[in-house]
Amino acid sequence: MKIRTELLAFAIAGMLVCAPAAAQEEGFDLSAQRSESQEVPPVPGHKRDHGGFAINPTPHRARIDAARRLDISQGVAWKGATEAFADDLAFLTRTARARKGIPTLTIDFGAQRADAAEIEPRSGAYRLRISAKGIDIVGYDDRGAFYALQTLRQIVESPDAADGRIPFAEIVDRPDLPRRGVVEGFYGTPWSHEVRLSLIDFYGRNKLNCYLYGPKDDPYHSCPDWRLPYPEREARNIGELVEACRRNRVDFVWAIHPGQDIRWNEEDYANLVRKFEHMYDLGVRSFAIFFDDISGEGTNPTRQTELLNRLHREFVLAKGDVEPLVVCPTDYSKLWANPTPQSSLAIYGRTLDPSVAVFWTGDVVCSDLTPETLGWVNSRIERPALYWWNFPVTDYVRHIVMLGPTYGLDTSLSEADLCGLVSNPMEHGEASKLALYGVADYAWNIAAYDPIDNWERGLAEAVPAATEAYRTFAIHSCDTETGYRRAESWETETFRLDEYTEERAEALRREFERIERVPAELERAGTDEALLRELRPWLAEFGKLGARGVRTLDLMERYRSGEDEAGFWTAYVANLMSDEERSAYEARKSGTMKLQPFYERSMDDMLYGFYTKLTGEAPAALRAIGSYRNIATTAARRMFDNDPETFYTSGASQGAGDWIGADLGRLRTVSSVSVLQGRNSTDDVDYFDRAILEYSADGATWHPLTDALENRYEIVWRGTPVEARYVRLKRLESPKSNWAAVRSFEVNPVEAAQLGFAVQADDPQKALYAFDRHPGTSYKNKGVLSFGVPAGVAAYTLLLKPATEAGVAVRQLAADGTLLAQQTVGAFGRIAVAPGTAMIALEGEAEVFEIVPR
Repeated sequence: MKIRTELLAFAIAGMLVCAPAAAQEEGFDLSAQRSESQEVPPVPGHKRDHGGFAINPTPHRARIDAARRLDISQGVAWKGATEAFADDLAFLTRTARARKGIPTLTIDFGAQRADAAEIEPRSGAYRLRISAKGIDIVGYDDRGAFYALQTLRQIVESPDAADGRIPFAEIVDRPDLPRRGVVEGFYGTPWSHEVRLSLIDFYGRNKLNCYLYGPKDDPYHSCPDWRLPYPEREARNIGELVEACRRNRVDFVWAIHPGQDIRWNEEDYANLVRKFEHMYDLGVRSFAIFFDDISGEGTNPTRQTELLNRLHREFVLAKGDVEPLVVCPTDYSKLWANPTPQSSLAIYGRTLDPSVAVFWTGDVVCSDLTPETLGWVNSRIERPALYWWNFPVTDYVRHIVMLGPTYGLDTSLSEADLCGLVSNPMEHGEASKLALYGVADYAWNIAAYDPIDNWERGLAEAVPAATEAYRTFAIHSCDTETGYRRAESWETETFRLDEYTEERAEALRREFERIERVPAELERAGTDEALLRELRPWLAEFGKLGARGVRTLDLMERYRSGEDEAGFWTAYVANLMSDEERSAYEARKSGTMKLQPFYERSMDDMLYGFYTKLTGEAPAALRAIGSYRNIATTAARRMFDNDPETFYTSGASQGAGDWIGADLGRLRTVSSVSVLQGRNSTDDVDYFDRAILEYSADGATWHPLTDALENRYEIVWRGTPVEARYVRLKRLESPKSNWAAVRSFEVNPVEAAQLGFAVQADDPQKALYAFDRHPGTSYKNKGVLSFGVPAGVAAYTLLLKPATEAGVAVRQLAADGTLLAQQTVGAFGRIAVAPGTAMIALEGEAEVFEIVPR
């Protein structure tokens, strides 16, 4: 299940961006089928005191008596069936034989023994008792006894048991959902074999019991090579994964994605069975078939269920030791599923063997888990759905890492509503463990799940030696900016320039200083190297973000002090991000919801205030407005950056009444508007194919500037000037439901003919940004920038950022080229125009923000 969103030049998704482990087929475009709300709900829950003994997942019944302790510092003696679990007991010291003062460890399991111990009859249930008599474990089955050992391990490894004395306890526990796990179903760099093995151990420790293997880069999983056996090396790796899953009591589920080119005939049925037999020989005992993100005959639901039913009869039942099948339907989201009784899902419900589990992603591809979405799908497939949760997957925002709390999961649900929950993680497997820690907790004990408390425990579990540093990084690394948005930086208060107080500034300064220290603190603490390898590129940019924030607060103080103009401007341009710095940040983002916007908006506020005081008029700056929720993010600034290679995207499907526009800041005379839609101008689909350009003085009453526009990427209006504060491009009635994107939105773009003087430069068109009355735009001069001096101009103020400390040479020339005056200026220059000057030339490499006449 994948969604193609080229919004950041990545093709993504898999169930993806939320989608399952299915390959995106060539030419199959689901970008019209995303519809995330862009809402950012707060994280529920609160941190709790666990008395020094936090257990994950949270047990259903637990009595821990920390006042009474069992001393296991000298080891334990084994009794009963304990020998069968020898490989799982490395965390305990075993004594050679029982002797006085040495407690015993007894492990037993089985339905009869569990019934006597009043353990619920379901796989994974157990009772753990720690008393003066020793440690007694009873499991409903082998898996239950193994889970009891994972609980015991957490108690033994708790900091409060460091002296080898563990509290008396009685824990009676069982899982809520029969399937709890992970699907490797993302696009991007695949997990290495080592990371997969590390994750499987993590699944076992946290009582997750299924791992669906369907990496997008595996050609033997999807067409056309799904018919072929794995080569020797790949087959050996899969065998090792199967064995690691066995040790950790995890079901290894191998998925195949044949739908794009499958032929509904005996030959391909034989091909499929042959491939299953090959996987069976490698040790696989659980199988899944994905029909997501395909087109053509493979989408036929009747054929799909016929195939599944036949495989159930002739392979699953015939083998005797194979688990029931799992299927991902073509209609895996409510967003595009047919709701009628003739729908694909209804055909599944009427004809598919009831043992087959059916995947569902929810109302849209990346969705919260709610009773409503399950009720909708379950009534059609006639069984509880298997929920494929596209979190914390980031293959649609690969510049982001998702380290926030695991939330968006309704806590009133039960196995009557869903038969299981699997998470589609990030390509960063070690970093994904923080979210999976929450998935394990929720799926085991739904009603008790507390997202904040789980997150706090997970942080300490992941980086015990530098938990606060990791927490600082994580709390500011949660938001996707678009799509399935998550709360971020919720403990941090930012502010605009006009809201400045010393108290607010000092609190924010402390946070930015903490951020600046995080990379070094995590390195110094000896944080897990595998985790650091994944996160170092983000940590480097995170530290820079902290330093940038501190400098911005310093600059605010200078601005408010009324310091001399030259001093402020020099400090201002020094705090601007270079193209290289911005490119590095865009590739590895954090702090997108509050921290980087604080920097961007504070720099704008100071720039516009400075320019207004300098010139007596507000700059000709634009602010993005529109009907989409993410229009308020800094991503919308891309419409005004004078770079047609960047773009703002709605991140949500377009619909009736949607619009994207610009606020001019005040009532202005508008004579020209230019809009460049889409991500490109050739085969792009993310644009309003029927639209109208409108203006308004008050934002309430709108008037047309154009007639209806059909299939136009580039829209240019020039006409009778109007008085307007707002200009917008509004969508007209259309069947199109793709996202919308805008590369540039210009109002009254400066033109050479309007200036009244000549401009000469290597790029004369871009050089006009130096005269557009907007210091937020600029021209990067590498040679000579010359401009004519109109009559009546007595002086110029130059707002520059020279490439070197040598500054820029400014020459004043007469009409015949005679040199009348020459001086060198730095970032802030003032020039008195010499009598007879007809042309001024700037020589030297510098970014020219504005040349202001007086």
